[in-house]
Amino acid sequence: MVEDIPEEAPPGIDTSTPSFARVYDYFLGGKDNFAVDRQVADMVMQLVPEAPVVAQGNRVAIGRAVTYLAGEAGIDQFVDIGSGLPTSSNVHQYARDASPSARVVYVDNDPIVLAHGRALLSEPGVATFIQGDLYEPDKIFADEALTALIDLDRPVGVILAAIIHHVPDERDPAGVVRGLLRFLPRGSHVMLTHLHDSGDDPRVEEAKRVLQSGLGGSYFRPASEIERFMDGLTILEPGVAHVTEWRPNGPPGPLEHPLHTQMVAVLGRKD
Repeated sequence: MVEDIPEEAPPGIDTSTPSFARVYDYFLGGKDNFAVDRQVADMVMQLVPEAPVVAQGNRVAIGRAVTYLAGEAGIDQFVDIGSGLPTSSNVHQYARDASPSARVVYVDNDPIVLAHGRALLSEPGVATFIQGDLYEPDKIFADEALTALIDLDRPVGVILAAIIHHVPDERDPAGVVRGLLRFLPRGSHVMLTHLHDSGDDPRVEEAKRVLQSGLGGSYFRPASEIERFMDGLTILEPGVAHVTEWRPNGPPGPLEHPLHTQMVAVLGRKD
């Protein structure tokens, strides 16, 4: 457990409350996190030392999806909503490796994510970072910085990585996804990753409790419910699958611990 010592933060950043983006950053080995975030992460890792594998698997699945979309599917513009803190491999890097003309708009509402994202990921004509709320898609897709890079008359790849599982049932997560689809033309794709309720292993149940109490809302849902979030889209192979098994470049690694099944990915196309 890390010591709870005072830390300096940019103005407007609350270091007394954990942030999922910063806990996730810590799992990925990043440095943009504070004691309160590390305490939550350490509590999870005390129960399940393999927890960072889930975060790492999530990033790998995002990379595979974006590479497919920018390559085989011909998508050259992306909107990454709830993008989180910059990591060693980001959506525009995956996309431009497959399609050198690809453009990406990152969207987040966390002040520290915005500060770091704008400093590290913004590149004129290639990538930009805007402030936006998942519950206000009209404002996201009307943002002048977005429309300067993204042509909404052409197919778009939307990334919803590890964000819909923070939408409580009473706020209608399926409706939230449908709300985004209204702004997307035919041929657009949506890639979604989500915490998965795959069993009743006591270690997983305790990890859920820590995440849900420490982060104020992380909802583990069954695959059938996650699939319903993609209503209105044609779900592409292999459907809802564990991130380690979603279109692996080689044989998928063994699911050695129940927590490895706790993040799934799915990709859908708007026809």
